[in-house]
Amino acid sequence: MLAMSKWFTLTPFMSNSFSKRVGFSNSPGSVRAHVNGGGDDTNNSKNNDKKKKKKVVVVGSGWAGLGAAHHLCKQGYDVTVLDGGDGIGSPDNVGIEGFWYPYKNIFSLVDELGIKPFTSWTKSAQYSGEGLEVEFPVYQELPQLPTPLGTLYHTQFVRLPLVDRLTSLPLMAAVIDFDNTDVAWKKYDSITARELFKRFGCSERLYQDIFGPLLQVGLFAPAEQCSAAATLGLLYYLTLAHQHFDVAFCRGTTKQKIFEPWVESLKAKGCEMLEDKKVTDFNFDEETGCVTEVVCGNETYSVDAVVVAVGITSLQETIKKSAALCKREEFLKVLNLAGIDVVTVKLWLDRKVAIPNPSNACAGFDDLFGCTVFDLNVIHDEHKDDTETVLEADFYHANELMPLNDELVTEKVISYLSKYINDLERACVVDKEIGRFTKRLTHFFPGSYKSMMRGSTSFPNLFMAGDWIITRHGSWLQEKSYVTGLEAANRVKGVLPK
Repeated sequence: MLAMSKWFTLTPFMSNSFSKRVGFSNSPGSVRAHVNGGGDDTNNSKNNDKKKKKKVVVVGSGWAGLGAAHHLCKQGYDVTVLDGGDGIGSPDNVGIEGFWYPYKNIFSLVDELGIKPFTSWTKSAQYSGEGLEVEFPVYQELPQLPTPLGTLYHTQFVRLPLVDRLTSLPLMAAVIDFDNTDVAWKKYDSITARELFKRFGCSERLYQDIFGPLLQVGLFAPAEQCSAAATLGLLYYLTLAHQHFDVAFCRGTTKQKIFEPWVESLKAKGCEMLEDKKVTDFNFDEETGCVTEVVCGNETYSVDAVVVAVGITSLQETIKKSAALCKREEFLKVLNLAGIDVVTVKLWLDRKVAIPNPSNACAGFDDLFGCTVFDLNVIHDEHKDDTETVLEADFYHANELMPLNDELVTEKVISYLSKYINDLERACVVDKEIGRFTKRLTHFFPGSYKSMMRGSTSFPNLFMAGDWIITRHGSWLQEKSYVTGLEAANRVKGVLPK
């Protein structure tokens, strides 16, 4: 997805250098988890060793969950991953995921796994309702200038006059002021992104043609419904934290190219993966306050520590069922949070249609949703030699598309995209694949920060991870999810030293 930091060091897997990728230095352990404390650990010395390992249950198998499991396995813990129904190794985000140049932790992971899932760095473009607005080059191929001059100079604004572009400069004061601290989030989170742009003098045309469409695909909602703090975090990540923000994509689905080999690697280290395990409650020791068991219906899993790495909607469902969580204020506040609907539309056409770039961010259908259009003939290996065009359009804040049948969705999508893709209306759709994902993406709405959770909780041995968890790392989307999983693993290590 076309979503867009100050970095701090997370020993042992973070580095402040973008010039090289870093690996993981700890040796993996052979571990296995057991339901209800079961399993015969008396047969040999190997099983006796396993019995001594601290047991950690990770709830969720997306970027955050597998990130936590990955680092815990390497530390020698007995790890079980519980998937609630999406399938083991299903990414947190939906649709086509972009992997931006600053995602150094994910790039380090794929290096460690010994896989090469990515395309080369690609060009992209942004469209408003009036047409092509911005073309993003491959910045690494161009002369390097001090940040943010490189971003501002090399980015090609097709229609926006210079006088409108210059009205963005006062906004840099707010971007610099926003240092991703708790104070900064509280300062800016109560106002909308629309109000932020207005306060700092951005022209109406700059807002309508550039910033508004950017947020519809970057934070997945109209600017009037986006937190100014989240917006500043996004802009910092785009314009100040990095010399450039080139993007690559998986050469197939993220599940196929990254998660499946990752899951196999974790299984080889002894990590147990259990599917269709919806967590309904947690049992804890009244005296210590520590969670002792994870409850999945009629099954329980004894634990020494727990990492909960699920999205807002999944956690809300658990909180409503859980006698333990619904008594804690930090979890009750999560019920105030919200997710964003996503509709993904993959179309096979009967002829070749020229799509301008591998990825194209589009808005202007109305004021409520945006989408990203991908040329799968360029991105995915399986479609490179196809004689017909295969494209995917991922729609964010897609409330109005969710209830429509497949035929109506397809009809609307062709009508929308014909504004940006020549000859699309002349093509016939020969096949389609439509996905509907209710409340799947995090909605950073104004005032949401005060209800979001931190990595540690009032349970001394229960930790949180995900792209909506408060962290000082500053990254976004997959990278943030993965990093918070690593952070959670470090917190486990802090309370369960070997």
